[in-house]
Amino acid sequence: MVEERKCSFCGKVITPGTGKMFVKRDGSVLFFDANKCYKNMIELKRVPRTTLWTEKAHSEKDARLKNAAAKAQAPKE
Repeated sequence: MVEERKCSFCGKVITPGTGKMFVKRDGSVLFFDANKCYKNMIELKRVPRTTLWTEKAHSEKDARLKNAAAKAQAPKE
């Protein structure tokens, strides 16, 4: 069975036989599904949680909305 990998930047599942593997000097391995993700992370040094179309940004936004809703529903004393 082929190992299922996720993109290190956007979080999408990479189909076997596609994508790009980048090995950093410290030995850590990053996998990218598209050249768009590679350029954003390696060349442009962008952070996935601040890039709007990534899964990490979506989960951050959901967490912020849940906290705001919880604060709004909390009883005021």
